[in-house]
Amino acid sequence: MDIGCIKGVKLEETGFSYTMSLIQGKYKMSILYALMEAGVIRFNELKKYIGTISYKTLSSALKELEADGLVHREEYPQIPPKVEYSLTERGRSLIPILDAMCEWGERDRSQQAEEKDAVRTS
Repeated sequence: MDIGCIKGVKLEETGFSYTMSLIQGKYKMSILYALMEAGVIRFNELKKYIGTISYKTLSSALKELEADGLVHREEYPQIPPKVEYSLTERGRSLIPILDAMCEWGERDRSQQAEEKDAVRTS
């Protein structure tokens, strides 16, 4: 097995660890994926899309993603206030990773379901 970027270094000093520091957390990857799918989305729409996230947690995660340069927040000076979120160019560079995770999950979920069905029918 090739250990690539972790060979001879401490794990916390790797690109993997750096990437995880930006996207780890219960909802950050879900937020990034939702923004990838939606393009531009308002806060309440994002909340509905994710479903299980609280308003406080969503707000906090969006602020962290914005501070890390992955999410753009556009505030419009109108009444009622209008705020939209989208991925920055840096955030969009994560799309291949998110797509790969989605594809792996779909394949593995199907495989696991087939294996469970095979066990039940035998």
